[in-house]
Amino acid sequence: MNFFQKLESAQKENRSLLCVGLDPDPARIPQGLGIFDFNRAIIEATSDLVCAYKPNLAFYEALGDEGQDALKRTLEHIPSRIPVIADGKRGDIGNTSRAYARAFLDNLGFDAITVNPYLGFDSVEPFLEYRDKGIFILCRTSNPGSADFQSLRCHYGRGYRPLFEIVAQKASQWNTRGNVGLVIGATYPEELRLIRESHPEMTILIPGIGAQGGDLGLAVRYGLNPRGSGIILNSSRQVIYASSGKDFATAARKAASSLRDQINQHLAR
Repeated sequence: MNFFQKLESAQKENRSLLCVGLDPDPARIPQGLGIFDFNRAIIEATSDLVCAYKPNLAFYEALGDEGQDALKRTLEHIPSRIPVIADGKRGDIGNTSRAYARAFLDNLGFDAITVNPYLGFDSVEPFLEYRDKGIFILCRTSNPGSADFQSLRCHYGRGYRPLFEIVAQKASQWNTRGNVGLVIGATYPEELRLIRESHPEMTILIPGIGAQGGDLGLAVRYGLNPRGSGIILNSSRQVIYASSGKDFATAARKAASSLRDQINQHLAR
């Protein structure tokens, strides 16, 4: 079963397009609780409500050996039926990208990874060779500064197009194994709409709902493919930090359940 098959199975079983980001910040988790114990409680509270989990690797790498150990234990604790996306935004010269791919897709066993295409095809190719994994190309990211480069109009073909459109076009051309998706932030709904119209079959990972202020309704409306699927809606802080007290897991479940239900309500419209 490849990543996209596993994703579809989880979406159907849990009736969910919600992905929860496992981004543990020691300054925000209850005092005295370890990173893995925090993650374990979040997973156990939400695993029947999500279609995927997405650990942001920076939060683990920043903690050295402790963080790496917590990441490995977290991956082992996530039910095998739920796909896990490594949010690493990796991308380097081919030889280095090949090492990144081995590290996260082989050694740690992630089902998918986010990839930065700035260095071009040879930097992405080593990830694409993993035909059973999901490779999500950064296209229009959710942060305000993304416009510094991603909105620049560049000469392409016979005219000029924003860089994010060119990235989406290239990602579509690279998708010869059917394992490529795009990352487009919910904070840019018009760009999301434009890319979906141009690339109706690609799966889109959509961060930016919740704490970053993206409009959930527009993200669903503009992101869905013609079959009413094809999106993964990620929320991190809104779910895992729904409470800073001892009831954090219960609060996370309530937040995840509410988000899933809101998404499903938009699907029904």
